[in-house]
Amino acid sequence: MSLTTDEIAGLVREDSVHRRVYIDPEIFDLEMERIYGRMWVYVGHESQVPNPGDYHTTRIGNQDVILVRGTDGQVNVLYNRCPHKGAQLVPQGDGNVGKFFRCPYHAWTFKLDGSHLAAPLRKGLIDTNYDPKHPDFSMRPVARVESYRGFVFANQSPEGEDLKSFLGGVITSIDNLCDRSPEGEVEVVGGVFQVMQPSNWKVFYENLHDTMHAPVTHESSFTAAREKAQEQGGMPFELLIMDGNGAPWEFWEQLELVAYPNGHGYMQAIFDPDASTRDPVSRAHFEALAKVHGEEKARDIMGMNRHNTIIYGSGSPHTVFQQFRVIRPISVDSTMIEIQTFRLKGAPPEVFDRALTYTNLINSPSSNVMPDDIELYGRCQRGNNTNGGDWVSHHRYVGTDEKTEFGMVSTNGTSELPMRNQFATWKHYMTQAIDRDTPQAQVEPAEQEKSHVA
Repeated sequence: MSLTTDEIAGLVREDSVHRRVYIDPEIFDLEMERIYGRMWVYVGHESQVPNPGDYHTTRIGNQDVILVRGTDGQVNVLYNRCPHKGAQLVPQGDGNVGKFFRCPYHAWTFKLDGSHLAAPLRKGLIDTNYDPKHPDFSMRPVARVESYRGFVFANQSPEGEDLKSFLGGVITSIDNLCDRSPEGEVEVVGGVFQVMQPSNWKVFYENLHDTMHAPVTHESSFTAAREKAQEQGGMPFELLIMDGNGAPWEFWEQLELVAYPNGHGYMQAIFDPDASTRDPVSRAHFEALAKVHGEEKARDIMGMNRHNTIIYGSGSPHTVFQQFRVIRPISVDSTMIEIQTFRLKGAPPEVFDRALTYTNLINSPSSNVMPDDIELYGRCQRGNNTNGGDWVSHHRYVGTDEKTEFGMVSTNGTSELPMRNQFATWKHYMTQAIDRDTPQAQVEPAEQEKSHVA
């Protein structure tokens, strides 16, 4: 039985959401159509396909797509399907197809922009409706593709706002990541981690700015880091990055949570003037930037201290440690996380080594930190399938968020503003057709009915 618009709207209140948004397969299917079928989604970085014929497979919602470099140097995004019998043209992963795609089933071939090239024994197709110039006989391209500073996004809808309008203010996080390179460019290097999480895709987005969980969920890892540091008489970088989750409550309360329209946002500590001189690696990085931009701008670039930016529907860039956790929905209770690590072109090699260390020790499947999160995500998924209650609380500091010219900002770093912002966007996409006259970037979190019990 299909959900009505009113029923969907009733699942989201200003301060809570119904557990059904995480566990109902029908809702998941609607999300793939109404959110991922309309939203700009990050599909990969241009550096992953440096040469003509290079490809990277990925997903937009529940659709398998191919990011491929064309013979003209442009990047294309195509659905991974041969129009002949429907076979996937390339397997999951990265590779190079040469000058054209060749289907492994019946050897139909296609140019790197997806257009039909040839079919074997074409005499058997004479006097039929086969037409090599008709789109039905070519690989289908995703409706729209745009790249910003090497980050490639695609949109399955042919209509709507452009990429920059969709990203709005959160585009500054991509800028900061790239500006940390003395050459202004980054590239994916060192392989990609993939982690399957036993939970709904929205759980991870909520957790990215959930500052209340860090000292609790990660107690075992930061306690172990402190014990090891005491044992060896010092706190090296490898332990320091685990120790951070154990900061006192006052630290988390002082963070700034910024919420942009379209569900985006970031978590930021105060500007860090010491970021450029704290350790030898930072100093070398600062010196490389200062040679290009001067010391003042180099200090501004390194002092921007953002953690876990959210590009809703795509994932989370981390500018300081040069990574992008890409979030791919698989099913109502399964989500693939792909961790990409970036090298800052022109930066000292030690900067990239440090980023790899962070990726391995914090976000890899074998780290001491990520398993904490995965365990709790799974518990949330299983718990929301019980009859222990119907509503999930987003009450913290509700009604205190401050409106700004660009969106909203929290009055306390433990506010659940990010969750409320995400579900305002979720509700908009799930209940309304896109208004072609009003850019989606202007959609603000709506006032919803408040609940009295979480």
